[in-house]
Amino acid sequence: MSDDSFLREVEEELRSEKLKAFWRRYAPFIIGGAVLIVLLVAANEGWKWWQTTTANSASESYYAALDLAEDGDLDGAQVAFQQIAAEGPDGYGTLARFQIAGLLAEQGDAEAALAAYDELASTLDNPRLREVALVSAAYIAVDNADVAAVEMRVGGLTGEESTLRNQAREAIGLAHYRAEDYEAARTQFEAIAGDANASQDVQMRAYLYLEQLAALGTDGPDAAQAPGAQMGVDVFEELGDPLAGTEDAVEPEGSTDASQQ
Repeated sequence: MSDDSFLREVEEELRSEKLKAFWRRYAPFIIGGAVLIVLLVAANEGWKWWQTTTANSASESYYAALDLAEDGDLDGAQVAFQQIAAEGPDGYGTLARFQIAGLLAEQGDAEAALAAYDELASTLDNPRLREVALVSAAYIAVDNADVAAVEMRVGGLTGEESTLRNQAREAIGLAHYRAEDYEAARTQFEAIAGDANASQDVQMRAYLYLEQLAALGTDGPDAAQAPGAQMGVDVFEELGDPLAGTEDAVEPEGSTDASQQ
């Protein structure tokens, strides 16, 4: 055997021993790291599956509760929504809390409905949702509290920066109207009628209110030019949902995807 061959065998033997020593020393860490990566991937996929499954389940439960309410089983709907609020994901849990408050109002428990909306307004992080809760409470307070209670909730929402400013103005105007402070009511309704960005529904209601005030002898915009006057609609007829157009504010994250799966 030549010297070169002997040296190569020695080098290979040394490399082999070094590799074995390296593996004995670091194998647990290498294997552990590989296992950790697999576990992280599995946990991530499991979390995605859980979110999808939970969202699907919450969506089905939520719409089942809506069906109960629409069928007149308000007590059953309350129980279903309360379970979703307690156990469901945040999006549907928040929707359920709004439904609970609305059902309380529908069942005639104004005090409990006000408390439920006030709790939503004080605990939600989303500013738009807080505004929806405050405006909802204000509409209930119109018939169940005084002007101060309405203004306490939505007096700060009448500025141009608020997307629900006209709903806030409407609630305040109705509270003044109920208190027979017709001039203050007219001021709020005129602000709605003059808002170029007001929705058609709320602006129509404002014209109807102004028409009613004109009939009572309180000056306002020319009643003959008001859309409500031309249509012959009475102000006390069904005027639609004052919060129409605000539904997107409480759309749960992932609900669209869940409903399509």
